[in-house]
Amino acid sequence: MSWDPQQYLEFEDHRLRPAIDLLARVPLAAPRTVVDLGCGTGYVTRLLAKRWPDAGIVGIDNSEPMLAKARAACAGLPRVALELRDLAAWTPAAPVDLVFSNAALHWLPDHASLLPRVAGAVAAGGALAVQMPGNFGAPSHTAVADIASSERWRVRLGSAVREAPVASPEQYLRWLAPHCASVDVWETSYLQRLSAREDGEHPVVSFVSGTWLVPFLERLEGDAGARTAFLGDYRERIARAYPAERDGSTLFPFRRVFIVATMRS
Repeated sequence: MSWDPQQYLEFEDHRLRPAIDLLARVPLAAPRTVVDLGCGTGYVTRLLAKRWPDAGIVGIDNSEPMLAKARAACAGLPRVALELRDLAAWTPAAPVDLVFSNAALHWLPDHASLLPRVAGAVAAGGALAVQMPGNFGAPSHTAVADIASSERWRVRLGSAVREAPVASPEQYLRWLAPHCASVDVWETSYLQRLSAREDGEHPVVSFVSGTWLVPFLERLEGDAGARTAFLGDYRERIARAYPAERDGSTLFPFRRVFIVATMRS
C-alpha cells in the first residue's frame, strides 16, 4: 500500500497516545536490542530511543515514504537504524530484548500464528509489546465495508474488504500463554475529540483516510470522479454516525487492544 505520512500525522497526538500508554507498561529496565516493528514515521522509534538511549534500536517498515519521514524524525540518534523490510517476513538475525509494535500488526493476517512467531524472536527474559486498533465494528470501519460491498462498488472495491483483523483479548492471551512467562492483555477506548477542519471535511473521514481507507482509495487511483463519489458515499454515512458537537468538534470513540508478553528467562 502507498502511505501518505502527512495524512497519517495530521492526528499525531491521537495516534501517539496509545504508543505512550503501551511503552509505560514495558517491564524492561535496560534492553540492549529493540525492534520497532512497523515503525512508520519514526515518532515512536524516537520515544524508544529516549527511554533507552544505550540500546541499539532498529525500526522496520515496508513503506519508503514512511521511512523517509522516520529518517528525519530520528536524525541525530546514532544508535537508531531504519530498514525497509516486509513485516510479514521479518525475522531477526539473533533474538532481541524487545519487540515493540504500535498500530502495525493488524495489517497482517493469521494472528494465531503471527503473534507466537514474533514472540519467538524475543530473547529469554525479554518482552513483546503490541498495540493494535480494535475499532473494526464501529461505523467508521463498517461503513467502508458496506459501501465497498454494495452493487455500485463491489467490482472495483470488493476485494479490498477484510474480516476484522484483530481478535478478542482472550484469544491473544490463549495464543501467547504457552510460549511466554506472562501475558498481559487489555483494551482501552479513547474518546477522541476531533476538531472541526478549516477545509470543511468531516474529521472522522480525514482520520480514516490516513489508515483504513488507504487500500480502497488506492484502487480508485487515477479516477478522480470515482474517488469523489466513493468518499461522498462514505462521508454521508459518517456524518450521520458522528454528528458535530455544539463547539464544532466531533467525538470519535476508538478502541485499542494492548499486549505485553514477557519471555521465560
